[in-house]
Amino acid sequence: MWCMIPRRLVSEGFFRIQMLVCLGLSVLAALSVGKYPYVVVAPPEILPPSAVRWSCILLAVISFSGSVLWTLGRRRGGAICCGVTAIVVCVTLVFSTFSIAGLSTTVGLWSLGAELATSAVLGSAVVGMLLGHWYLTSPSMSIAPLNRLISIFAATVGLRCVFSLFSLLTHWQQIGGSTHVLWLTLRWSAGLIGPLVIAFMAWRILKFRNTQSATGVLFVGVILTFIGELAASLLYQELQVSF
Repeated sequence: MWCMIPRRLVSEGFFRIQMLVCLGLSVLAALSVGKYPYVVVAPPEILPPSAVRWSCILLAVISFSGSVLWTLGRRRGGAICCGVTAIVVCVTLVFSTFSIAGLSTTVGLWSLGAELATSAVLGSAVVGMLLGHWYLTSPSMSIAPLNRLISIFAATVGLRCVFSLFSLLTHWQQIGGSTHVLWLTLRWSAGLIGPLVIAFMAWRILKFRNTQSATGVLFVGVILTFIGELAASLLYQELQVSF
């Protein structure tokens, strides 16, 4: 999401903090690889756990370098680190989750699109909320970047709705029992409909240039998004369908 906002309108400190957040997540991912195996579309996945661990270590190094560059005010170098980070993350996500056989099928490609849409939803929600908090530090900063992120958030949630609706229409017969119904209801209410309402509310609030209230609303959006994706993850583990 860093690559999709007008970076020239955002102060360097925000990206420095983002790089440090990415550094922490990369270290956590490196320590967790192989301990909590994810169910892939058609095993074995392209990247083995050892390669994923080294990819996470590479991400940590890039993130640390990016934080140093943003601290020194080297915007060009920092922006390059942001772009490289995005590329490495996407490649690692795709090739550590899917196999060559899985990506050669329609189901596999559809699942890939759903995974990328999920990542975009989570990324836009979290980055938007953190950017909103940054306005407490830089109150004179333009609200255009936050407006852009809110629009991206709404668009990615809408895209995820398309994937979820298609999965629901084609695999509804697999839903059985009150537990699945509960998870599916939570997935749609908290993970899809709720974030769309949140995005609209934040967009309307920003019309009055009230960044603090918009940030509070986006914080709720982050919570709802994580709840919805956790419910979707439970459904996937049970039914092997990305709702």
